[in-house]
Amino acid sequence: MLEYEIMKPYSNISCFSTTRHDGCGEGAYASFNCTHYCGDNPLHVKQNRERLCSLLPKRPVELVIPRQTHTTNVRVITASPTEEELQEVDAVVTDLTGYCLCVSTADCVPVLLYDVEKKAIAAIHAGWRGTVGRIVEKTLEVMKERYDTQGENVVACIAPSISLEAFEVGDEVYAAFAEAGFDMNRIARKYEKWHLDLWEANRLQLLSHGVKPENIEVAGICTYTHCNDFFSARRLGIKSGRMLSGIVMYE
Repeated sequence: MLEYEIMKPYSNISCFSTTRHDGCGEGAYASFNCTHYCGDNPLHVKQNRERLCSLLPKRPVELVIPRQTHTTNVRVITASPTEEELQEVDAVVTDLTGYCLCVSTADCVPVLLYDVEKKAIAAIHAGWRGTVGRIVEKTLEVMKERYDTQGENVVACIAPSISLEAFEVGDEVYAAFAEAGFDMNRIARKYEKWHLDLWEANRLQLLSHGVKPENIEVAGICTYTHCNDFFSARRLGIKSGRMLSGIVMYE
């Protein structure tokens, strides 16, 4: 698993992203897919989840893995959620210890947050639709309303995902970001077609809510380029595995 330097000073936090290695999946799911709704063998998913739990410093109470549908819906976790409660959810937050909040990605941007003052965490799935819908900002707003989270107390990780160089988009996607008020000089570059920087688009949302630049770690790893190490839907197709990015808080 990939860990994050910015979270290491906090001994009560485990923050990670999985790779494709050391699991039991096969083919486009090879080998460490932990996501249950992308077409993989359920037994392999179960075994990989068990391995993930065993690799964490302490075994979590539960892996909370929403069924994402590119919405901007944020779910507050106050107890073990039902499957229904995790439908059409793309961000999860909690102040409970032991619950490992996860998001599944294969090129989309995972963003992990920790409020060091109020002791609350979040895991966010920001594909281009979630990014243009400002799901990171909405998650921080939920955390402020629920826990009185202040941006200056938040530490954030932007996990491996597709890079600007690899993320070619059509004019309609470029227009969607422009119409949503993004600084296109900061997040877009024209090659033969437009390319968008989802890392920067989400980093700007963090900054707009008061997160300090020095409290944001961008992994800088492109899943499309490094598809042997991380799942990439653009390389492998939709019927393929997903990496998990997660954060859990211990007592």
